[in-house]
Amino acid sequence: MFHSYKVDGYFDEMLEEGKKPRGHCKPFHEKLNEVAPEELQSRYELAQSDFLRQGITFTVYSDNEGTERTMPFDFVPKIIPPDEWQHLERGLMQRFDALNAFLDDVYHEQNILKDGIIPRDLVVNCQHFFEQVAGIDLPRRQHIFMAGIDLIRDDNGEYRVLEDNLRNPSGLSYVFQNRYVMRKVYPEFFNQYSVQSLEQQFSYLHSAMASLAPDDSTSPTIVLLTPGVHNSAYYDHSFIAQRTGIELVEGRDLVVRERQVFMKTARGLKKVDVIYRRIDDEFLDPLEFREDSLLGVPGLIDVYRAGNVSILNGIGNGVADDKAIYHFVPDMIRYYLKEEPLVKNVDTYLLRYDDQLEYVLDHLSELVVKHTNASGGYNMLIGPHATEEEIEAYRAQILKNPSEFIAQPTIKLSRLPAFKEDRFAACHVDLRVFIFGGEKTHVFPGGLTRVALKEGSLVVNSSQGGGAKDTWVLEENPIVTGGE
Repeated sequence: MFHSYKVDGYFDEMLEEGKKPRGHCKPFHEKLNEVAPEELQSRYELAQSDFLRQGITFTVYSDNEGTERTMPFDFVPKIIPPDEWQHLERGLMQRFDALNAFLDDVYHEQNILKDGIIPRDLVVNCQHFFEQVAGIDLPRRQHIFMAGIDLIRDDNGEYRVLEDNLRNPSGLSYVFQNRYVMRKVYPEFFNQYSVQSLEQQFSYLHSAMASLAPDDSTSPTIVLLTPGVHNSAYYDHSFIAQRTGIELVEGRDLVVRERQVFMKTARGLKKVDVIYRRIDDEFLDPLEFREDSLLGVPGLIDVYRAGNVSILNGIGNGVADDKAIYHFVPDMIRYYLKEEPLVKNVDTYLLRYDDQLEYVLDHLSELVVKHTNASGGYNMLIGPHATEEEIEAYRAQILKNPSEFIAQPTIKLSRLPAFKEDRFAACHVDLRVFIFGGEKTHVFPGGLTRVALKEGSLVVNSSQGGGAKDTWVLEENPIVTGGE
């Protein structure tokens, strides 16, 4: 099934040039070649139907019909050897800590702006910077409870951070379901591997939330605030609430009384200490942000300001994961931690600077250009894949307000085999790693490997036809695995 497979000068995470499997992938590659294509196809269909039966879906807003879909699952996992993971783990914890320090600084003393490390206007004019929450002291000074850091590997196989997601990163439920389905449908593939377990992760998650309660409450009431069933990530919300044993609520289930938040229950009002919200900042409190919001809770920000409730992730975190601020994260690490970044950024041009704008306009056909406010792979120009008309239309957008755009070189994303009925095709992948705050920073072992199932495509987003793979972080001292 690998007869037509081509490495083609890309970094392939399973095969080297000449189609020889990398050392840590050899047992899996051998097992793949032992199973008949018909058997793999049969199990592939079983895996997809399992996702459907469990209702593991997401909604595509751009779809005219607003349909719910299951994320296609490919059974060839991303396998990460222990030494590679340990380096990544250190680098991501370093980045998490620096970003958290940045958020605490810009909502208090603003020393990094006073020292000229980051241009002040870039921060205070950012649409995600909210003066309403300036000066609030958060428990443990932690603004980030959960971060989703998107990583790619370049043509040399080096990991680079593509994006920091510090507001409402989604996808954690898929990490568990991918592992569950993989164990259920393809159990023999684990036989030669010792893979780090996911079993304890929800305990970490609950402990992290509890540790961020106001006044060091020992038994806080924690809720997950969702916009409701029509939100694209509702499955994620309900899964996390169920597995961590906290209540799943909507805005109408909460009420503010005398600078406290209460949950409506059959037995009356119950005080809430921690809200893990999956509602965007602008919709949290109609008295402070959007007046027309029906999703939030009137008066919630006043309770937050009084220190009587913790809101996770912190309000205003978007100023740190803005695409323009991303350029300065390595400087944050040097400024706050006095360390060199262990995981690099992708080189980024800020079009607010004339010399960088001029270069980008001259090389649009070679670059990836993104709007700083866009997400999900939308409203971006992939120069090498764009037509002349698309490039000129994007050039006109840039010239209207260059500071709203960044540009990056086109990275040759690494690839992994993906099953295509009777063969394997090389498809581009990235990796979203989840990191938790709390008493100490904790990196979830593995993460969500996303794959661009359309051959040649660089867009891995599920809303645009991407799928998912299981992610295996190998134990340092391998043993033959048992069940999970």
